[in-house]
Amino acid sequence: MQIRPATIEDAEAILEIYNHQVLTSSATFDLVPRTLEEHRRWLTDRTGVHAVLVALDQTGAVVGFGALSPYRERAGYATTVEDSVYVAEGHQGQGVGRDLLEHLIEVARKHGFHALMAKIVGGQEQSIGLHRACGFEVVGTEREVGRKFGRWMDVVLMELLL
Repeated sequence: MQIRPATIEDAEAILEIYNHQVLTSSATFDLVPRTLEEHRRWLTDRTGVHAVLVALDQTGAVVGFGALSPYRERAGYATTVEDSVYVAEGHQGQGVGRDLLEHLIEVARKHGFHALMAKIVGGQEQSIGLHRACGFEVVGTEREVGRKFGRWMDVVLMELLL
């Protein structure tokens, strides 16, 4: 597997992975699939320190992506970022998510960030376990802050000090 920075040419493959999660999973609180144009804008907004990485299989197909995003808008939060990791259907459990998260951690360290946060929907035990395996600790739970598929959902807040 190869991990590399995403390019605008990866937008469609990333979008397919993401929109599948929007429609079938509580891994994101987005309720409406993104358009290709929206996703291209999202991708171009995440360059430099707020990177997007893709995981490629042996054929060169994108099988997952991860991103570093600003944690909050206020200047005092500038040294903290939030991660997102998504793996294509049929590729979970093969180490794709772990490879992406380990690379995101390294990118965050190289860019001088101090804290890396993960907001994970309660019940997403695979994602919580992945983050725990990479050194994150649970620092809190936000109760019933999201709603999807007609249910209230908690968000587990995890943190890794870099």
